[in-house]
Amino acid sequence: MKTVGLIGGMSWESTIPYYQIINDYVKDTLGGLHSARIILYSVEFDEIEKCQSSGDWDRGAEILGDVARKLEGAGADFILICTNTMHKVAPQIRRMVSVPVVHIADATADELEKTGVKNVALLGTKYTMTEDFYKSRLIDRGFNVIIPDGEDIDVVNTIIFDELCVGVIKDESRKRYSGIIGKLKDKGAEAVILGCTEIGLLIKQEDSVLPIYDTTEIHALRAAEMLLED
Repeated sequence: MKTVGLIGGMSWESTIPYYQIINDYVKDTLGGLHSARIILYSVEFDEIEKCQSSGDWDRGAEILGDVARKLEGAGADFILICTNTMHKVAPQIRRMVSVPVVHIADATADELEKTGVKNVALLGTKYTMTEDFYKSRLIDRGFNVIIPDGEDIDVVNTIIFDELCVGVIKDESRKRYSGIIGKLKDKGAEAVILGCTEIGLLIKQEDSVLPIYDTTEIHALRAAEMLLED
């Protein structure tokens, strides 16, 4: 079995599912008392969020790059950044290590390609929804990416940071997300990417009129499969 290095804590609420999903896959595949070889480095999220909100992405890359080097040094065969937004600095992190960094958008695109879906809605932080670092990887794979309108972008972003990242789950917010997904369907979306690792804590398939692609689950399952590859 290989060893996966997880850069977690962004937020820690959404890092917990990574640990569980990966271990469940290994247990179900190998049986018995088998569990996954995982090295987890959980960062101080307040420090990372300040880099985001101030636009100091270079500092964010330095912090996560240093973590990636430590994971590699501890024996990780490949690395996951357990958040969508900080994939903005994934290219810089890749240059700091010699082991693979598994990109969450690439793993998601692989899953979407299995279905034939081309028009996909994207929910996430305002950075993920409005900037090109994430959407461009999907567009390059042939997908048309649809995002909410301006006011709904603010709603989605605020719920992520003010509620989900601190473990607050509200039915009212679930209904607001469901309504936004409905609007995205009206704009032509055939599926919706939960492009923030916290959104899956709030939205399940029964809450969405569109098929959901939960990036946390997709990313973690990709890691679990890689652990057991020859």
